[in-house]
Amino acid sequence: MSISSDAELAGMQKISECVAMVLKAMREHCKAGMSTLELDEFGGKMLEEMGAKSAPKLTYGFPGHTCISVNNAVAHGKPSADIILKEGDLINIDVSAELNGFWGDNGGSFVLGEDINNHQALVEASKEILQLAISQIKGGVKIADIGKLIETQAAKRGLTVIKNLAGHGIGYSLHEEPHDILNCYDRFNTTRFRKNSVVAIETFISTKSTIAASVEGDDWTLFGNKGGFVAQHEHTIIVTGDKPVILTEANGIWD
Repeated sequence: MSISSDAELAGMQKISECVAMVLKAMREHCKAGMSTLELDEFGGKMLEEMGAKSAPKLTYGFPGHTCISVNNAVAHGKPSADIILKEGDLINIDVSAELNGFWGDNGGSFVLGEDINNHQALVEASKEILQLAISQIKGGVKIADIGKLIETQAAKRGLTVIKNLAGHGIGYSLHEEPHDILNCYDRFNTTRFRKNSVVAIETFISTKSTIAASVEGDDWTLFGNKGGFVAQHEHTIIVTGDKPVILTEANGIWD
């Protein structure tokens, strides 16, 4: 999407605030002893009350309202009554939805309660790298250069990136052009960010793995090829000629 009217701007602001508020509320509602299914149902009820529809459910028939990935799960975690959250777990919640024809997307990783498993440094790295990457995005900047920045910043911290998951354009559908806003450098990608376009920028910062894939018995949840842990953070933004407008700022992932 390229924002070309007040109606488009208002529509994107409304759905982005919606998914941001749901993400923040789910993070605050999350408690040890709760199942990921319970947490997902809480988020799903909020979306319904706002008149929004779950994007993964609507687009892909995903078996949940939101994606909740725990510990070694990298992304697209399927909510389950059998996954019980524990103190110190590394949890990622990704909330995307549609409202009045407009789509918004955001996500964030956090440690539940006390950091007894030493995941907080990874979480902070993902937050910091996303913030730095977004600060460098404006019309005319090469998408590949942002991928290079993310990958370089991860390496400086002794970390890797997941190379086959990416940010993307968004607006009138969940995934639009550009489809490959990677966390790594792709010298063949000469595409540049366009002023007034709407994109979802996300980091996938890893302790070991570089590729994510599903495993036998679960077609949805993705795991790393070398194990370890991954932290993800994501904002929907409008690209401008200067600093981007962060539409999902209300999620508080940088607070």
